[in-house]
Amino acid sequence: MFKIAVAGTGYVGLVAGVCFAEVGHQVTCVDIDENKVSMLKSGVSPIYEKGLEKLMQKNYVAGRIDYTTDFVSAYKEADVIFIGVGTPEQSDGSANLSYISTVARQIAESIEKSCLVVVKSTVPVGTNDKVEQFIQDFLVNDVHVEVASNPEFLAQGSAVHDTLHADRIIIGTESKWAEKILTDVYEPFNLPIVSVNRRSAEMIKYASNDFLALKISYMNDIANLCELVGADIQDVAKGMSFDERIGSKFLNAGIGYGGSCFPKDTKALEYIAKQQGYELKTVKAAIEVNRDQKTKLFKKASKRLITFNNLKVAVLGLTFKPGTDDLREAASIENIPLLLEQGAEIYAYDPVGAENFSKLYPEGKLRNGSMTYVDSIEHALDQANVCFIFTEWKEIKEVSPEIYKKLMRTPLIYDGRNIYNVENMQEMGVEYHSIGRKFSIRKGVKKIEFQNS
Repeated sequence: MFKIAVAGTGYVGLVAGVCFAEVGHQVTCVDIDENKVSMLKSGVSPIYEKGLEKLMQKNYVAGRIDYTTDFVSAYKEADVIFIGVGTPEQSDGSANLSYISTVARQIAESIEKSCLVVVKSTVPVGTNDKVEQFIQDFLVNDVHVEVASNPEFLAQGSAVHDTLHADRIIIGTESKWAEKILTDVYEPFNLPIVSVNRRSAEMIKYASNDFLALKISYMNDIANLCELVGADIQDVAKGMSFDERIGSKFLNAGIGYGGSCFPKDTKALEYIAKQQGYELKTVKAAIEVNRDQKTKLFKKASKRLITFNNLKVAVLGLTFKPGTDDLREAASIENIPLLLEQGAEIYAYDPVGAENFSKLYPEGKLRNGSMTYVDSIEHALDQANVCFIFTEWKEIKEVSPEIYKKLMRTPLIYDGRNIYNVENMQEMGVEYHSIGRKFSIRKGVKKIEFQNS
C-alpha cells in the first residue's frame, strides 16, 4: 500500500482521498482552511454527498486518513501526491490554473524522496507537461519526480459509488515507472484501467463530458421541436433508447445541464479549440442550446401571465440536480433573479440547497420582490399563484396532482424536469407546462386536447 497525499478537499480531492483510504492506502488530505480541516477531523463533510461522511469517520478512526494544513509534512514523505484543486472557469472560458501552480510549487519545495505527482483536476490538454516542468524548475532536493494524468469521472450525488465502482480508470503517463506506480495504486479497486499518454488522458476527460453535454443539448433541441409539431419527447426518447448505438442514458429533456463539469468543460474545450485555430461547431451549439434552455420556462410563463408582481411564486428545487447541495450553473440561479426583478414573492423549497442559496439571495426583500425559504413543499405551494420546478428531488416527484390543486390559489405548474404525467395533471384540473410534451387523446380514453407550451 502507498503513502498518499491529496491536495484539495473539494469534490475531487476529498472523495478520492477517502476512497483511497477505504481500499487500504495511508492518506493525508491537505487544505489551506484550518476551520475546514477541523471540520473534516470531526467527521463532518463540507459537501453534501451520499455515504461520504460514513467513510470519512470509519477511515479516520482506523487511522488510514488524516487532514492537515501542513503541506510540507504531507508532501515530503509521500509516495504519490494527487492534485485535486479547482480549475474554475475564467471570463473567456479558459481554465484558471493558479491553484494548480500554487500546489505544484509547494510540492517542488517540499518533497524529500522520489514520488509521482498525479493531476486529477480537469485541465487543458498539455497542462501536465507544464506542471512537470514547473516542478522541475522549483525542485529543491535531488529526487526523481514525474507527473501523471488521472482525470475523475464522478457525478455529484453518487461520487463515492462512482469512484469505488467506476466504469474505468484513465491513467496518462510518459514512462513505465509512472504507469506501474499508478496501476499499483488502483490495483485494490479491481477496476478496468485504460493506460494512455498524458495528453490523451487530458483529452478523454473533456471529450467524455462534452459528449454527454452534446447528448443532453440535442434532446432539449428535439424537445423544443416536439412542442411545435405535437410530438411527445418522452415517447421519442423511449423509442430512441432501444437502439444500442444510442443507449438510454442522458435522453431526458429539461431546462439544461448545470453543475461544476459540463458548463465549464464545454466552454474550456471550445476555448482550447479556438487557441488552435479550430472551431468546434458541435460543442459551440451545445453551449448555445443549454444557455437558451435554462430560461425557457420563465419565457413560457411570461407569455401566460401579465406580470409576476405581487404574485406568490413557489419554487421547488434550487440545486442543479438532486443528491447534491451544489448550485453551480443551476437553473434556479438563472430564473430567480428574473422573477425577483418582476416583483415576485418567492417561496423556495429544497431539501439541502436552501442554506447555500440564501448566501446568494438572503431571505427578505430583494430587488422588486422577496425571498422566503420554507421547510416543506406544502408551505411553498399554499395559496401560490404559480409554481416552478427546477430540480427533480424525490420529495418533489412524490407530490400528487391533488396537492397542487388543493393548495395552490391557481394550479399553474411549470415543470423543468418533466417529472409528472401530463394526463394525470389534466384530469385533476392542473394547468401543467413541461418540456417537449403535448397532451394527446389516447385510444379508448376520452380526453380534452391540452398543449404544453
